[in-house]
Amino acid sequence: MLFFLKRLVDTNAISCQSLETYLGVKGRVFQRQYKDKLSDYHSWKQGNHAEQYIVYPKNLGPCLTIDETALSNGELYTIITNKARKGQKGAIVGMFKGTQSAEIIKLILKNYLAHQRKIVREVTLDMAGSMNLIIKKCFPGAKRVTDRFHVQKLAYEAVQDIRIKHRWETLDMENKAYKQVKEQGVDYVPEILSNGDTRRQLLARSRYLLFKPEERWTDSQWQRAQILFELYPDIEKAYKLSYQLYEIYNRHLTPDVARTRLAHWFNEIEQSGFNAFATIRRTFETYHDTIINYFNGRSTNAAAESFNAKINEFRRQFRGVSDVKFFLYRLCKIYA
Repeated sequence: MLFFLKRLVDTNAISCQSLETYLGVKGRVFQRQYKDKLSDYHSWKQGNHAEQYIVYPKNLGPCLTIDETALSNGELYTIITNKARKGQKGAIVGMFKGTQSAEIIKLILKNYLAHQRKIVREVTLDMAGSMNLIIKKCFPGAKRVTDRFHVQKLAYEAVQDIRIKHRWETLDMENKAYKQVKEQGVDYVPEILSNGDTRRQLLARSRYLLFKPEERWTDSQWQRAQILFELYPDIEKAYKLSYQLYEIYNRHLTPDVARTRLAHWFNEIEQSGFNAFATIRRTFETYHDTIINYFNGRSTNAAAESFNAKINEFRRQFRGVSDVKFFLYRLCKIYA
């Protein structure tokens, strides 16, 4: 019976806490037994340095992802995964405490032999400078691909900055109007738009539709967008700029064609005069080559985001991480 329960926990088929619900076994008691008696936790080869770094050179593959994840109390770990393993056994290539590139580079060069690192042909990553430096130094033969969703997120955030600016201005105007009518002893009645929103509500409720392409809007979102764009033409202009970037990424373009389309898009950004889009311009100048690399094979960092979700779910099963070393042991037992 104990061997059967151990097997269930080893493969994450069931959590220790769930044993109490489904099998009548006290979860906390079994977890202590699993940790101290049933598992090889105390003889774990990586145990001496697990909280600082974990390495599995045998899990290296041609296509990797690199990202950061938080385990407990906001403590960040840099995690490298093998995309081919699809978040299953053998997915974890390495986990390193913190995001400081110098220390992580030193650990990778020490624990992964040169011929092992040469296997890697492509790494998808976000726009963190430390991640780029780690891959550049440790896997010089690998093509770095900046994740498209992080690039698009910059454009979406630029649109939201303009919306938020108008929202604060509207709040300020309404507060002043409320103060004026209160002094006159009259009840304040805000302007009601044709869809039933006030201006304040319109700007607040438009947040989600500005993240979506217009073909995915619902009928109420179409109505709200028409009113929003009529009242605030600059929001419409900014939204269309972000939508153009979405279309460039959604079409199967060659790198050369994509480079030309993006150049035209840059020109439109400059002509728009939006300060909110200036950050995007600087980002493209810094990561131009790795952004264009996306159009070679259309690789994204979705595997890393998916694996982060698995870690978050696993953390939820633990009801928080009080014993980081044991948590990492269980994580590696399942995914490394």
